[in-house]
Amino acid sequence: MNLGVLDYGAGNLRSVLNAFAAIGSEAKLVTEASGFDAIDVLVFPGQGAFGDSVRILKERRLWDPLKAWLKEERPYLGICLGYQLLFESSEESPGVDGLCVVSGRVRKFDAAHGLKIPHMGWNQVQWETRESAWWQGLPNPAHLYFVHSYYPEVADESLALCRTEYGVPFISGIAKNKLMAVQFHPEKSQETGLILLKNSIATLAARL
Repeated sequence: MNLGVLDYGAGNLRSVLNAFAAIGSEAKLVTEASGFDAIDVLVFPGQGAFGDSVRILKERRLWDPLKAWLKEERPYLGICLGYQLLFESSEESPGVDGLCVVSGRVRKFDAAHGLKIPHMGWNQVQWETRESAWWQGLPNPAHLYFVHSYYPEVADESLALCRTEYGVPFISGIAKNKLMAVQFHPEKSQETGLILLKNSIATLAARL
């Protein structure tokens, strides 16, 4: 199995590559359209603004092959921005279309009542029992590391892999067929995160 990590020139990917190396899954960077042809599973980790990321992906000619990958329902693991871009739109960048793979929009946390933004640090993740293959061996709930100011509002509740609360309850991860995407950062979540990554890659590989 060839594992590819999408590199669109934003964010530090070293921690992601190190996390995969730690679980025995060496990954290669995908920096251009032709790189999609050499991989079996695509990982899209990321940080940055919704609209800027769409623009950069298009400028680097990665947007169309990314959309094609998802349309063909090939194995995909999205982390943070790689989760949010799956949706139709974001309050962060009005007028900018996302990948439109999942119905819903990305909303900003409300700073009312003293809520600190961004949501940064460890928080509880409550797993949905129906998708236990992804999180087997982990406690339920588990604690994982978050850094974000926006959260997806998922239209289809049946996609929920896990839920978290920060001022409001939100779906912090989704899973369907050959796709899994989460708002938190497994690569920054110590042993819990590594187990989740190992489970995720094993589950996606089994569905190739």
